[in-house]
Amino acid sequence: MRQFTIAVVVGSLRKASFNQQLADGLIKLAPAHFSFTQLDIGDLPLYNQDNDATPAASVKRLKADINAAHGLLFVTPEYNRSIPGVLKNALDHASRPYGQNAWAGKPAGIIGVSPGAIGTANAQQHLRNVLAYLDAPTMAQPEAYIHLRDGLFDENGIGAASQPLLQNWMNHYVAWVEKLAK
Repeated sequence: MRQFTIAVVVGSLRKASFNQQLADGLIKLAPAHFSFTQLDIGDLPLYNQDNDATPAASVKRLKADINAAHGLLFVTPEYNRSIPGVLKNALDHASRPYGQNAWAGKPAGIIGVSPGAIGTANAQQHLRNVLAYLDAPTMAQPEAYIHLRDGLFDENGIGAASQPLLQNWMNHYVAWVEKLAK
């Protein structure tokens, strides 16, 4: 069976991040032929086009990690009805300079959790818009705008009540990557 490596991008740097917990739990729901590598985006300098010719080591590492992956998993919070700045910064770095877009052609899935009633619906839509421009085919269905509630997580990762929904999402994501990964 073909092995797939997935680059995981968590849009939160907070130590007790709900989205990091969601990413960790989702990974446990994936089949054995999928492996996951979390991309480090917290040490990237602010994107500045003047630095395209001489990118920082952290930018080179980010692009190399994306290039080594078969697919992308974005797990993001919603800040002010959009994506976090740290995530946008990573998207910009890995897409530049023009003609060297590391995101291009990588099948992507987007999910997120928030204490807000609509979960991360707006952030996910904004991220979809950016990824469409970056030529990263993004899974459209099922959508999952997770509202943080008691029982979402347990000591093993995803709580029992949430597991069917998130397992369904992961199953669709796996099929998406298997279909489109190069």
